[in-house]
Amino acid sequence: MKLNFDAYRDKVYACWTGKNIGGTMGAPFEGKREFIEIDGFTTQAGVVLPNDDLDLQLVWLYALEQNGPNAISTQMLGEHWLSFITPHWNEYGHGKMNMRRGLPPPMSGDYLNDWQNSNGAWIHTEIWACVAPAMPHVAARYAMMDAMVDHGTGEGTYAAAFVAAMQSAAFAIPDLKKCIEVGMNAIPEGSRMAKSIEFVLKCYDEGMSWRDARNAVQQLNADIGNGWFEAPSNVSYAVIGLLWGEGDFKKSMIIAIGCGDDTDCTGATCGATLGILHGTEKIPVDWRKHIGDDIVTISIARGNNGRSLPDTCRKLTDRVCAVCPSVLYANSIRFTNWGHTNVFYEWGVELDDNEDIPEDCFERFVELASGRARKWAEDIAPNSVMAENLLFTAILSLGKEPFISRGEEISARLTLESHCYFESEPRAVEIRWILPEGFVACGPMSALIKDFNPHNCGRLTLEYSIRAGEALAPTNEIVLEIKPVGRCSPLFISFPLFG
Repeated sequence: MKLNFDAYRDKVYACWTGKNIGGTMGAPFEGKREFIEIDGFTTQAGVVLPNDDLDLQLVWLYALEQNGPNAISTQMLGEHWLSFITPHWNEYGHGKMNMRRGLPPPMSGDYLNDWQNSNGAWIHTEIWACVAPAMPHVAARYAMMDAMVDHGTGEGTYAAAFVAAMQSAAFAIPDLKKCIEVGMNAIPEGSRMAKSIEFVLKCYDEGMSWRDARNAVQQLNADIGNGWFEAPSNVSYAVIGLLWGEGDFKKSMIIAIGCGDDTDCTGATCGATLGILHGTEKIPVDWRKHIGDDIVTISIARGNNGRSLPDTCRKLTDRVCAVCPSVLYANSIRFTNWGHTNVFYEWGVELDDNEDIPEDCFERFVELASGRARKWAEDIAPNSVMAENLLFTAILSLGKEPFISRGEEISARLTLESHCYFESEPRAVEIRWILPEGFVACGPMSALIKDFNPHNCGRLTLEYSIRAGEALAPTNEIVLEIKPVGRCSPLFISFPLFG
């Protein structure tokens, strides 16, 4: 696929402008559960209200620029959280507290976290969609890596994957409902997030008013427990604005914010998505003039590196457009007629002077989202730790929370996936547990990763048990070494078991 660079750049700029408009317009009403009656801005002209929805994304841009697209991981993004992001409220605080106790992502987002289903991740997906346009599976996976730091395997993570995939698809598909379908294919079918969006689509198709649809969604998710701050309903409100707004920017924004609850987030995501779908020409000139171009931050530690972050939407657009080609190149798929399977599994996106969008673009998006992003989300069980290096990715999932009593035994499942882009051959690995005194681990100490094909990049699952001795410390450090035979790149997974 080829995307016209000038059209792409215009959509990226419209994305950030729409994000700023929605965040500023919705911020004064954040947390109100009743319908919001507005017809535009209630803020002073030329004043942009600070919003963590946008400014957190500057940190992810910095991570991409400094480390490159293949270095992005849950643990790397977790380190950026600890270094650059200042708020300690709700899921942000729980994720950072758990990381400081030694729990790596995504376990950091699962352990003792009542905010797994909340809004703190899907509100900053645009950076992933903009650096991976027309690659919804890539945008969704980056968004999940981001979200798992403080939402673990909760609905907040699925919400981020849905929005990122929908927005990435919007760079190539002007049909909103098709973009929504792509987003739906990036998340597990039985998740509350998926059921909520399915319900919104049903309400829309049946001709229900947006107000009745909003009330029905709020009732559907009343049991989640985070009040006005839960993700499935608030993402649904943004989608209600997009659907019932029928492509009209002002109407869409007024509806999305009018649904109430987390209004700065619903308005910002609605505005950003419309910007990607239609570019700057559909954003009303008077609203663009009212908001200006500045980015005002509230959630970033602006020491050392923070001073180099962009402070206008135009500067942010320039930086995103500069990093995008490397992300597209690094994530291209080049499997054609793989072995004896007769599978043609190929996808690459380029920015060019011309535009060439394949007729089967939508079908490809659905296949990639369900075959890659959704599958990856389903692989990661609660209470998991992830690590990766050049050769493979490892996911260790505990059978319970990381808490152990004297003599207790905990099950653990290790999933290894060899990286096809590097070398597609059987790979022998040796496995060693480094445990506190008195602890014992049982399970295979060597294994062979094989059976490569486009849908299974050399995967292997191993079962283990970890048993504690009679002497326990408050924090018991567990280390798993995975060493590929004949190579010099061992992979280490480290996590604590609390006594």
